[in-house]
Amino acid sequence: MALEIERKFLVVDNAWRTQARQVIPMAQGYLNDQASMDSGAQRVSVRVRLEGEEARLNMKSRESGHTRQEFEYRIPVADARALLALSVGGLIDKRRHLVEHAGHLWEVDEFLGDNAGLVVAEIELDSGDEWFERPPWLGMEVTEASRYYNLALASRPYSQWSGTEKAGTDLESATCL
Repeated sequence: MALEIERKFLVVDNAWRTQARQVIPMAQGYLNDQASMDSGAQRVSVRVRLEGEEARLNMKSRESGHTRQEFEYRIPVADARALLALSVGGLIDKRRHLVEHAGHLWEVDEFLGDNAGLVVAEIELDSGDEWFERPPWLGMEVTEASRYYNLALASRPYSQWSGTEKAGTDLESATCL
């Protein structure tokens, strides 16, 4: 079984841009929606993603938080394009910037389209309690806030959020680091 241990943070400024070593354009869609996950009708999200010249099919278990089961497979680009046309909700359009900081790789996702203005940073870890140095451009942790999951952004994009939601002031479980 494949496990993903990932933490997600908001980004507070553009200082990370000088550290970015690669940018990967991504388009992704989901074959199920947030409502089916919230209701318990489905226990896994199914995502199709174009990553530059490659394509992947991905499944993640329903749990919120930093540890979930994840399965990912390369698929032909033509198949991915056909599956994207069958997606539920909106497509996620973003640029993933790979940023190295203090021995860890950060994936900084700069969203476009209906999610423009949202920038989040993710770090994958080997264990849930693994220590990492926080870059100065890192803001509030939103790992537990499901609205920042890409599946949720496909159903209800950032452009539809209230000012309070965008500021994150309504998040009780989020922490500023």
